[in-house]
Amino acid sequence: MPSSPAPPLRCPLCGRQLTLHTLTGEGSRPSVVCGAGHSFDAARQGYYNLLVGKGTVFEADSADMVAARFNFLDAGHYRPLADAVSDAVLARVRPGTPFTVLDSGTGTGHYLRVVLDAVRGVSDDVTAIALDISKFALRRAARLNPEAFNLACDVWQPLPVAEAAVDVVTVIFAPRNAAEFARVLHHDGRLVVVTPRPGHLASLAAKAGMLAIEDQKDARLAESLAGFFVQESTRDVDIRLMLTPRERADLAFMGPAGHHLDRDALAAKLDTPETASEVEALFRITVFRPGGRPG
Repeated sequence: MPSSPAPPLRCPLCGRQLTLHTLTGEGSRPSVVCGAGHSFDAARQGYYNLLVGKGTVFEADSADMVAARFNFLDAGHYRPLADAVSDAVLARVRPGTPFTVLDSGTGTGHYLRVVLDAVRGVSDDVTAIALDISKFALRRAARLNPEAFNLACDVWQPLPVAEAAVDVVTVIFAPRNAAEFARVLHHDGRLVVVTPRPGHLASLAAKAGMLAIEDQKDARLAESLAGFFVQESTRDVDIRLMLTPRERADLAFMGPAGHHLDRDALAAKLDTPETASEVEALFRITVFRPGGRPG
C-alpha cells in the first residue's frame, strides 16, 4: 500500500487535493478523500477507481488479454526493454532527492516494477502513480506494485494529478495526452515514450493477422507532441526471441489485436510442429523534454 498520506493527486470531480486515509478495522480499506468530501475507496485488489461520470468510451483490455500479457512479460521476454526504460528514468534521479514517476498505461505493471527497483537504489523517497483503464490490468499491477497509487482513469480526460508534480512520465505502447503530460511534469521533467519500429514482430504479424507498423510512426509521434514537447534523444532496442507456439499466441493476443482476435483460433493458427521459432521485437525509446507550451 502507498505510504504517502498526501500524494500529488487531485480529485477527478472537483480538482482538490486527495489525501490518503487508512483505517485499522477488520475488513477496512484505504481511501483517498478530498476537502470537499469526495471519497474513493480502494478496490479489494488494491487499486482506486477514479473513472467518474460515464467512465470511458474506450475499450479496456479484457481479462484474457491481460492474462496473456502477464504470462509473456512475467517470463522475462521483454526485460531488456524494461531495463532500457529504467536507464532513461534513472538519468533524471538525484541521490537523496524525492522523485515522482507517472506510468501512463501501466498495464500489468511489469515495466514500472523494474523502474521502481532501480530508482530505489538511488533515492528512498519515491512516489509512483500508475494509470490504466482496464480493471483487469490494474488488479495485476496493484499486486506487483503495491507501493504505487494504481488508478483507473482515462488518459484523455484531465489526469487526477497535481500540476508540475511529476519528474518523469513513462508511456509504453499507450495513448499520449501531450497537454496533460506537460501540465503534470516539472519544467525540467522528461517524457519517456516507447513505440514499435517498422518490422516489429513482422514474422508473427503475417501469420496472426496483426497490423503492420506504419513507416511514418516517428513523424506521427512527434506531431502528436508538438507544441508541448521537444525530442531530446532516442535509443533503439532489438530483442530476438525464440518462442513456443503458446508464447507466440500470448504475444499476439496481448496487444491491440486481442480486441478482435479469438484466442483459441489464434493459438490454432500459430501452432506449428517446431518447439520454438524466432520472432524479432524492434522498439524505439524516445525521450522528450517540455518545450513550446502554448501561451
